[in-house]
Amino acid sequence: MPSDNQMTDNDRIEPTLNPIDVPPLGASPEEREAAQAANDTDVLNKAQADLAALQAKNAELAEQFMRAQADVQNTRRRAEDEISKARKFAVEGFAESMLAVLDSLEAGLAHKDATPEQIREGTEATLRQLKSTLERNKVIEINPAAGDKFDPHRHQAISVVPLPPDSPQEANTVVTVLQKGYLIADRILRPALVTVAGGK
Repeated sequence: MPSDNQMTDNDRIEPTLNPIDVPPLGASPEEREAAQAANDTDVLNKAQADLAALQAKNAELAEQFMRAQADVQNTRRRAEDEISKARKFAVEGFAESMLAVLDSLEAGLAHKDATPEQIREGTEATLRQLKSTLERNKVIEINPAAGDKFDPHRHQAISVVPLPPDSPQEANTVVTVLQKGYLIADRILRPALVTVAGGK
């Protein structure tokens, strides 16, 4: 068995450093210093190359961010313009469809010698024209029939009417409509004003 001072080949520890980075054992101090300087230069060159690559990547990402931000602003501006135009043209379309009703009213008033029957016929025709125009623009009337169930989302109760004992009408139903209501595109424009049946 070898002594503590003796080493076998299996006990020998091989150096793990790159032999290129470390000068040979028999090198002079000048050679060691030159090797160290060359090694430092390599490390510095690699660090500078890595820094340049990171700076280029950073510039690329900054440019992509600026483009994305500009795209978002342009999209928002276009959306705002489209909303503004949609509102403008929606009102314009409704106003244009109402001009025919206005023309009918003015023509009726211009007819000085009209009989009461003619005035009534003209008024009824103009009313039909107005209703048709409103329906085309999605303005629908709310006009519940007597006995329809009271709907608080579409009706506004003005008063509660007590029912006579022999009335077939149920409680909490519409008795009369005092003023029609209107929807616009499934949204309440004005609820119908109604009287509601109370308990018997």
